[in-house]
Amino acid sequence: MRAGNLLREPILHFLLIGVALFVIYGKVAAPDKAGTRIVVSQPMVDAIAREFQARWSRPPSEQELAGLVDSQIRDEILYREGLALGLDRDDPVIKRRIRQKLEIIAEEETTRDAPTDTDLAAYLTSNAARFTRPPTISFEQIFFDGSGTAADVERAVAAARAAIMRGADPATLGQRTMLPGRVDNTALDLVARDFGAEFAGRLASVPVGEWTGPLASGFGAHLVRVTERTPAALPPLATIRAQVVREWENERRTASLEESFRKLRDKYEIVVETKLPAPGTARP
Repeated sequence: MRAGNLLREPILHFLLIGVALFVIYGKVAAPDKAGTRIVVSQPMVDAIAREFQARWSRPPSEQELAGLVDSQIRDEILYREGLALGLDRDDPVIKRRIRQKLEIIAEEETTRDAPTDTDLAAYLTSNAARFTRPPTISFEQIFFDGSGTAADVERAVAAARAAIMRGADPATLGQRTMLPGRVDNTALDLVARDFGAEFAGRLASVPVGEWTGPLASGFGAHLVRVTERTPAALPPLATIRAQVVREWENERRTASLEESFRKLRDKYEIVVETKLPAPGTARP
């Protein structure tokens, strides 16, 4: 009697229907991407052949192409089996690779349109310091090693200046050195790197066209004539367009990536179960 009453219970009917649907779905439902069906389409084979030709500068033979397709199938099988075992979970290498792919997608979302001249001109103006060319200088120098006293150096420099006034070739004066006798159109910061900051600072202020000295450097003393001095300047857009485009695109990609990440982060509740130091501070 109780069994008959149980068979008439609606809840039992629903349970039996649910079990039946589950069994039927398991038998007829199409497999998902990680199922047991692997399709190597003609476009995939063509892509494999193109990659081989790009690497080896020739098309693959039929045997080579068959081997490449077999390798592709092997990779796919092992990949799916690895997913089934959960080997992708908590793997830092896989996480890093997926992150890199997502960052590339995020960067490219807003960088497909080329910048206009108006965009670049505005960017150049707002970032003038980044593109301003440093001051440059051209000069000749006669070297004295400074091994004697300061008075000795002064006398040697005075004698060289007098010889130049009489028409002597500056290249024949002073002492032999590996330093260049003439420096043309070189940025002052590079002069400071090679001769020292004090020497470069003096060059920035001595009269143009006159032999001046002695000027001290890290090597010794110099009799110097500045032949040309060009102040720092912001070049016209036309002459540095490629550089401005490159910087503009890099900045736009970075901004796009940060904006995309901000939107994604807003979707998550972040819980950090420890007290972290403020950025830029060291742990005690």
